[in-house]
This record gives sequence, structure tokens and C-alpha cells, in this order.
Amino acid sequence: MRLENQVAIVTGGAQGLGAALVERLISEGAKVVVADINYEAANKQARNFGDKAIAVQVDVTDYQQCEKMAQVAIDTFGKIDLLVCNAAILIAKPIEEFLTNEWQKVIDVNLVGYFNSAKAVIPAMLKQGKGNIIQINSKSGKKGSAKNSAYAASKFGGIGLTQSLALEFATRNIRVNSICPGNLLDSPLWVNSLYEQYARNQGITKEEVREKYLNQVPMRRGCTYEDVANVMVFLASDDSSYMTGQAINVTGGQEMK
Repeated sequence: MRLENQVAIVTGGAQGLGAALVERLISEGAKVVVADINYEAANKQARNFGDKAIAVQVDVTDYQQCEKMAQVAIDTFGKIDLLVCNAAILIAKPIEEFLTNEWQKVIDVNLVGYFNSAKAVIPAMLKQGKGNIIQINSKSGKKGSAKNSAYAASKFGGIGLTQSLALEFATRNIRVNSICPGNLLDSPLWVNSLYEQYARNQGITKEEVREKYLNQVPMRRGCTYEDVANVMVFLASDDSSYMTGQAINVTGGQEMK
């Protein structure tokens, strides 16, 4: 129970990695606002945990909705200790096929959404004298990704925002860090979408896509939800109290800087 009595918000918390992070936070003693654009899925997830979780509908590209999200946390649980910025989308295409509005949508959700969410919770954190923000980034925030320019650009920008906010609030007891997972090769996102996208973009089979990405990992396995959650709990706990402005790789050795 390393996070006992903490109050957390998880954006994109209704499914996939976000749902796993919600579950882990609650198992560590936190109370959680499950924030997602899909309210039905968020509410279903929150109901699994009784009075330890509540759902709120939020489109992170809309700042007013992010403000409402923060207010729900305060009205329900009295404070905000932790924001986990997990909401993100991925559209992968060659640049000549990428429509500007598609490219902009990725930036809006992944980068502007991070900014909006952080901006919305910081006043409460300043008022209570402490706070913690963790962005779920990607190895694509450290290294460019062919035919995946929007996602990589949004994640590079996310690390810049993490470092900037960390500097801005370092003396105000608000820590800001990013987690950069490797490829979640067995996750629903990959199985239901990315293998097909990448196979089409690269002209190979889905099986060859999987083998290609496995071959890039020194530890020879994909990243798991648990791998990410372990680092999240560390960053959310006092064990990491001297860490801010970091972008921590969880990549099985694939990325080492």
C-alpha cells in the first residue's frame, strides 16, 4: 500500500494501459478518478472499485472539461495528489498520405491534452503545497519513428513539456516526470490495430512486424502493463522524492538514453 490515501486522476483510464494503471493505483491504496472520453467505459471501470473510484467524462483537448475533471476529484475526494496523463492516440502513415487534420489530431490529444490536464490540476496542487504529475510517454519520445511522425513529434514535445513544468515548479513541491514504455506487443492496441497499420505501411505481414520489433529489444520481449505500472508506483511514491524532469525508459534495453 505504497500510495495509501493518495488521490489520483488517470486520463485515458477506461481501457488498455490506462485501466491497468487505475487498478494498480487502487491496489496500492490510492483513490482514483477514472477520466476518459468514453464515459460508459470509464464508469464501468470505476464501478469495479466501489467508493475508491469515480468516473468522469473528459476530452483532454478541451481545457474546460479538464477543469471539470479536476473539480470532480476535489469535490469527491478533497484533493489531488497525482495526475497520470495517459490519454493518447496513434495514427501512423507515410507523410505523403498524412492529412494535416489527422496529424493535428494526434498533436492535440497527445501534447495539448497533456498541457490541458496538467494546467487544470496545478492550482489545486499549489494550494495544498504538493503534487505529482506523471506523463505516459513512449520510446518514440526519444527517437524518431518512420511513417509515425505525428506520434513521435507529440511525444518529443511531451518530454519538453515535462522538463519545462518540472523546472517551473521544482521549488513549489510539484514533481513532473515521464515514463517512456517500449512496444506493448501483446496489448489490445497492438493486436487490434497497430500490427495491421504497420504491416500495411511497411509492406510486410503482421507476423513479420512482431518479429521485427522483438528483434530490436535486447531482452527479447515486449513491454507489459505491469512494467509500466511498477515505474508509475515508484514515481508516485516518496521513494522518488528527489526526481523531477526525468523521462524514464521502460524498454528492455531498446532505448538507453
